[in-house]
Amino acid sequence: MSSAAPAPQKPRPLPGTGWSRFWNRVTEGMAMDQLWSQFRADTRAGYRFYSKEINQDRTSGMKPGHKFWFMAEQFFWAVMEKLSPARRVLLLVALVSLLFGQITWHTTQNQTIVVNPQFWGGLLMFLLLILEIGDRVIMKRDLQIAKEIQQWLLPATPPIVPGMEVAFVTRPANTVAGDFYDVFPRTGGNDHWLIACADVAGKSMPAALLMATFQASLKTLSTADISLPDLAASMNKYACTNSQQGRRFTTAFLAEYTPATRTLTYINAGHNNPMLRRATGQLERLDIGGIPLGMMEDVTYPSATLTLNPGDWLVIFTDGVVEAENDHAQEYGEDRLIAVVNANLQLGPAQMLYQIMTDVDRFVAMTPQHDDITCLLIKAV
Repeated sequence: MSSAAPAPQKPRPLPGTGWSRFWNRVTEGMAMDQLWSQFRADTRAGYRFYSKEINQDRTSGMKPGHKFWFMAEQFFWAVMEKLSPARRVLLLVALVSLLFGQITWHTTQNQTIVVNPQFWGGLLMFLLLILEIGDRVIMKRDLQIAKEIQQWLLPATPPIVPGMEVAFVTRPANTVAGDFYDVFPRTGGNDHWLIACADVAGKSMPAALLMATFQASLKTLSTADISLPDLAASMNKYACTNSQQGRRFTTAFLAEYTPATRTLTYINAGHNNPMLRRATGQLERLDIGGIPLGMMEDVTYPSATLTLNPGDWLVIFTDGVVEAENDHAQEYGEDRLIAVVNANLQLGPAQMLYQIMTDVDRFVAMTPQHDDITCLLIKAV
């Protein structure tokens, strides 16, 4: 059983000679429309990154000319402050050099010296680009190592659970993710199984580090002989010690499944409400619980219990699924997710998961993914 939807393969460079071989190596065989779409996506992502530091409120009431220069200044400093002081000076010298044309002067020995500042400015810009690329390559290598460690922390294949079939997939918005999922026996046997899906606020490395602490605390605390509400309360207390006064909270769905009775006891701690699609066609939302973990200490988490009957589907997901956007800023939404589930009830969880992710990909098309995507499917058998 596959645990993830297949990733699209990179186009392979086409054979050729001379210029065509060089161009294929540069573009990796991508067509011009694909390159343009990628450039547009990169431009949007870059603008969103830098525009976060621009105070749009201060432009209210400004004349168009003043507003333009104010925005240009804010954007300039948003870029400059990302560089080290030495590279800021290098960039300034390069920009000033590009403003001058050819300079010619004569020495006392009647020699003519011609200097082209634009050439040296371009050379300095190229040097700055090389330095920044070097930093990015080092960071990318470290992130790749972090990604491999994170993949090791998460289950690679679904476990065999009596009375149910399981499939899951996760796609980080960046190299590493802040989403977590797992299905494992709570006491080492098959009497009780713990099902978890969580989403740490934020993305990339900070969220990934907190996800790792969440996973470690969950595995440790779940070995204790305590009820699910007590487990959630203990997880919340631990999360509060790492949440930076509630700014780094974690939404989580925790459930305990007992195969002998086919009962599922769950707690929803501020997470997207999972969908329970009954074999009869009835749709239930699992919304009993409390606030996200890490926001307030000494919070109690009430639980609810239900019975899973053969043919029931449980769809657990993070907000990256339903909030995935297309190029018109429209969200994928829960209605589309429900429609895909209803249209593929005859499939197994792995095939159903593939249909869901394919539909999400079809909806967003070339729009960059802005949040981590995780989906966990359970079919009662």
